[in-house]
Amino acid sequence: MSSALTDLFPHPIVQAPMAGGVSVPRLAAAVSEAGGLGFLAAGYKTADGMYQEIKQLRGLTGRPFGVNLFMPQPEYAEPAAVEVYANQLAGEAAWHETELGDPDSGRDDGYDAKLAVLLDNPVPVVSFHFGCPTRDVLDSLARAGTLTLVTATTAEEALAVQRAGAAAVIAQGVEAGGHQGTHRDNPETDGTGIGLLSLVAQVRETVQIPIVAAGGIMRGSQIAAVLAAGASAAQLGTAFLATPESGANAVHKQALTNPLFVRTELTRAFSGRPARGLVNRFMREHGPYAPAAYPEIHHLTSPLRKAAAKAGDAQGMALWAGQGHRMARELPAGQLVEVLSAELAAARTALSASEVSPEGGAGR
Repeated sequence: MSSALTDLFPHPIVQAPMAGGVSVPRLAAAVSEAGGLGFLAAGYKTADGMYQEIKQLRGLTGRPFGVNLFMPQPEYAEPAAVEVYANQLAGEAAWHETELGDPDSGRDDGYDAKLAVLLDNPVPVVSFHFGCPTRDVLDSLARAGTLTLVTATTAEEALAVQRAGAAAVIAQGVEAGGHQGTHRDNPETDGTGIGLLSLVAQVRETVQIPIVAAGGIMRGSQIAAVLAAGASAAQLGTAFLATPESGANAVHKQALTNPLFVRTELTRAFSGRPARGLVNRFMREHGPYAPAAYPEIHHLTSPLRKAAAKAGDAQGMALWAGQGHRMARELPAGQLVEVLSAELAAARTALSASEVSPEGGAGR
C-alpha cells in the first residue's frame, strides 16, 4: 500500500474540512504545524474566496495541507416539495425578521472554477464530498502533484473511488458530524448508515488504496482502534470544532458540551441532505417534513441559520456534531494534536503489553 499520503504528516491525524466557516486557515495551519494534516473547506465559497484562503494558509505554514470540494449535485425533480417546506418555514422567517433564501441559487458550488484554481495553483491534497469525480479529474490533479481523497460511506462507494483513481478513500461512519458523504442521496437508505469500525473492516477487504477513517473519533485510543482495523489515518472534525482556532460560532462550540443537548441525529431539516447535528427545536419541528432536496433546502434555510447565529439562538442553528461531541476539549488545535498523539502512543503501548504475558509468552 502506498504511503505517499501518510508521508506528508508525522501523526496519523487529519483535521476534517468543516464548511460554513469552521475550517479556516488558522485552524488548518495549527494542525499542520503540529504534525497533522490541516484542511480548508471550500464548500459554500467562491473560487476566489477559496484561493484567498489558500494564500492565507500558505502564509501561516509551509507544511502540507488539504482543500475539500463539494461535488455538483443532480437536478431535483420535485420543486413543489421545496415550496411546501418553504411555506412551513414562513413562521421562522417572520420570527427572525428575514426572508427565506432562493432555493435555486446554484447546484454546482463553483466546482469547475475551483478545480481550475487547484490545477493552476496545486495544493498537496484535495478531497471530495457528495460523490466521486471522474478519472480525468483525478488524473489531472495527480499530474499536478496533488494527492486525492474521496469520501465513501459503503464498501461499494469505496470501490468506485478506487476505480476512479483516487490516492485514498475516506471511510465515513454514520457517527460522523455534519453531512454524510453518500455518492447518491437516496431517502430510502436514511437511517441505514454503517458504524465506523464495521465500515473500515469492510472497506479494507474491498480496496487496496489507503483508508482514512472518519466518524465520532475524539480520543487517541479511538485512533488506535481504527488503525488496528486497517486505516492509515483518522479524520476528526468535532474534536477540532471546539478549539479556539476554529471559526465555529461561540454558541455552537458551547453547545457541544452543554447538558441541554444530550444527543445527535441525522436530519434533512437544514440542507435537504442527511447531516448529523445536536437535536434542537428547529430539527425536532422541521426535520420530519424536510424533503430530500440538496442544495435547495440549504439555500432556503441559509438566512434563517445566519439570523439564529447572530441572535445567539442555539435552538435555531445547525449545530453539526458527531456522536462523541460530549468528549470535546477546549484545547488549542496544535496542543490537541499533541494530546491525541500521546493518547495514541499510550494505547499502542498498552495493546503491545497485553499481547505478551509476564512470562514472555503469547498472551491469551
